[in-house]
Amino acid sequence: MLQIINPIEYSGWDELLLTNGNYSLFHIASWAKVLSESYNYRPLYFIEINNDKLTGLIPIMAIKSPLTGQRGVSLPFTDHCPIIGSDKNHLQDLLGKIIEYGRKAKWKTVEFRGGKKFLQGKIPFETYLTHSLDLMHPEQKILSNFRSSTKRNIKKAIDKVQIGILNSFEAVKEFYRLNCITRKDHGLPPQPFLFFGKLYEHIIATNKGLVILASFSSKVIAGAVYIYFKDKAIFKYGASDKAYQRLRPNNLIMWEAIKWCRQNGYRQFSFGRTEPDNEGLLQFKRGWGTREETIHYYKYDLSKDAFVKDSSKIINPHAFFRKMPLPLLKLTGQIFYRHVG
Repeated sequence: MLQIINPIEYSGWDELLLTNGNYSLFHIASWAKVLSESYNYRPLYFIEINNDKLTGLIPIMAIKSPLTGQRGVSLPFTDHCPIIGSDKNHLQDLLGKIIEYGRKAKWKTVEFRGGKKFLQGKIPFETYLTHSLDLMHPEQKILSNFRSSTKRNIKKAIDKVQIGILNSFEAVKEFYRLNCITRKDHGLPPQPFLFFGKLYEHIIATNKGLVILASFSSKVIAGAVYIYFKDKAIFKYGASDKAYQRLRPNNLIMWEAIKWCRQNGYRQFSFGRTEPDNEGLLQFKRGWGTREETIHYYKYDLSKDAFVKDSSKIINPHAFFRKMPLPLLKLTGQIFYRHVG
């Protein structure tokens, strides 16, 4: 039976999700709460249930913006959001329902951040790489598959860097401080603090995520946020003070996260998405013995009744943002992020 539900209000959503082995941790109700409450998006999850099992799912957040128009996105600020369905023909029913809804709601487009299995032959508007690690092997076996330079960097950091595996709001605030510095270095506004507050409230405080911080001489110099659900975990956000890059704190943070996830029963560890031209980050993620895959994002233009290439990319003035005072850069993030999800 096809229906549209709000996973935040749907009793037992996460349990229903687990009846389908193709679930993603970004499908869970807690992530929907983070997005909805941070950016005022409306969750619309197009699902099919047969014999009390989830057989189809395309989660959508409805975005209303005077800057970017009314859109459906599956899902905003999400690395990879797989489509759940049995086959292409089955998927057409879900897609048809989404398009019908979008026309009535006057959406310009519908975006899918994943779904290559079902949308092969369609034109992607963005392409990324993902890296994942199988945690089913013994710890030493996992370590042996790391690149030699990765092992050296871990060893170098162990001698000087202290690690804290945390789930406190204070740890989130400390990470946010580093995140603002890192985003400015990259020429990007930081996400609103409200977003990280909701991430703490609905993910970290409910035992679906944690923060790992690295310190040197009692000063926090790097941090990362991880999200996990059932047997899957993902590295979602990382930040560091580049003045301490020589100590390689990010390598030790990642290794401690991998060990923690394995010890706590998680079987799959994702390093998140990476842009194909970000060679530095790609080399970092490839150094962990990861499996690399390509993911596509698709955009369906309702006025053209077709999947299209992106023709409305916002040109990011990186140099301008790097020169902007941090308080003003934070304000920019607070104002604009909800429009570009």
